Amino acid sequence: MGEVVLHKVSSHKAFEGELIKYKYKSAALGGLDTAFNLYLPPIAAHGKVPVLVYLAGLTCTEDNGAQKGSFLGVASAQGIALLFPDTSPRGAGIEGEDKDWDFGTGAGFYLNATNPKYAKHYNMLTHVTLELPQVIEAASLPIDFKRQSIFGHSMGGHGALTLYLSSKTKQYRSASAFSPIANPTKCPWGEKAFNGYLQGGVEEARGQYDATELISKSRDPVHILIDYGTGDEFLKQGQLLPENFLKAARESGYDEVQVRVRSQEGYDHSYYFISTFASDHIHFHANFLKA
Repeated sequence: MGEVVLHKVSSHKAFEGELIKYKYKSAALGGLDTAFNLYLPPIAAHGKVPVLVYLAGLTCTEDNGAQKGSFLGVASAQGIALLFPDTSPRGAGIEGEDKDWDFGTGAGFYLNATNPKYAKHYNMLTHVTLELPQVIEAASLPIDFKRQSIFGHSMGGHGALTLYLSSKTKQYRSASAFSPIANPTKCPWGEKAFNGYLQGGVEEARGQYDATELISKSRDPVHILIDYGTGDEFLKQGQLLPENFLKAARESGYDEVQVRVRSQEGYDHSYYFISTFASDHIHFHANFLKA
């Protein structure tokens, strides 16, 4: 990776810490400009802190979780930094990438594309797991990447679970998700994404980008928390399938301590739901990040 220049776009004091937006030219995303938000708790003024990565859902940007998730206050109190990447490359100029809301811009699915049409730009897996940590470390920001965990919502919940479960280096200590797309090879959103981004389509995705498939083959200790609302329209449409993930986890021998899946009565798919359980999720990760 060549030298990357980080540009500070904005900064806001929040809960005695600081929420900063940066942008830079991303090699992983084909040389396009990308932005991310980084929340530094007040204790980061005295040394490196652990980091929790938040992956947002379809149509979202790096701002949704930072502005609407109700994460900052709890993270400040726990001494944990929060990293909010974008959800896709932007401005690639690929024919058709802006045609549908659930594919292309705002819908990168946290994978590395192998279809030549998308392979230059749609590499959110590399962007999140390798490039962002390298860029942040090179800028001497006070983040300890030996202590990372990951969480996300919807498409981002899919990303958090798959990046956690597929990491050969055990990059993340724990993973959690709000209403994740938990079995994407079996739902319309996932099928559309995989058949578009991957040369081998759904078959190629099965072993790497489907949390239910990954947990069914996993034998390592895991720390996973999932919440979803029973009033979620996408749950009813069969896009999320958390029940498939839970069944696979139990069949793999994971108990309630290692894999906890909670249904929350009456909640929908929105940030009202996320903000209600935000504190639970950050406290869950704090157990592992501060250990």
